[in-house]
Amino acid sequence: MILHQILRLSSIFRSAVSIHLRRNIGLSAVVFNKTKELDPVQKLFLDKIREYNTKSKQAGGPVDAGPEFQKDMNESLARLQRAYGEGDLTKFPEFKFE
Repeated sequence: MILHQILRLSSIFRSAVSIHLRRNIGLSAVVFNKTKELDPVQKLFLDKIREYNTKSKQAGGPVDAGPEFQKDMNESLARLQRAYGEGDLTKFPEFKFE
C-alpha cells in the first residue's frame, strides 16, 4: 500500500518536473535565439519594417501614396458617411454604457 502511494506520488512529481523543465527550456530557447545573430532575411525584413515606420511618421500617413490614393480615400469616406450617417470615420467609435 505504501509502495503504491510512493509510486503514484513519484509519477506525479515526475510529471510536474517534466512540465517545468519543458517550459524553462522553451523560454530559454527564445532568450538564446534573441542573443545570436539574426538570419540575413530576417534582418532585412526587420530593417524594412523599421524604415517604413520612420517614413510613415515623417509623412503622417501612408508612405509613397500619391494624390490618386488620397482621392480614392476621400471618395470612400464620403460614400460611407452618406450610407451610415455623419461623424468622423477615421476614429474608433466610443461606446458609453449606462
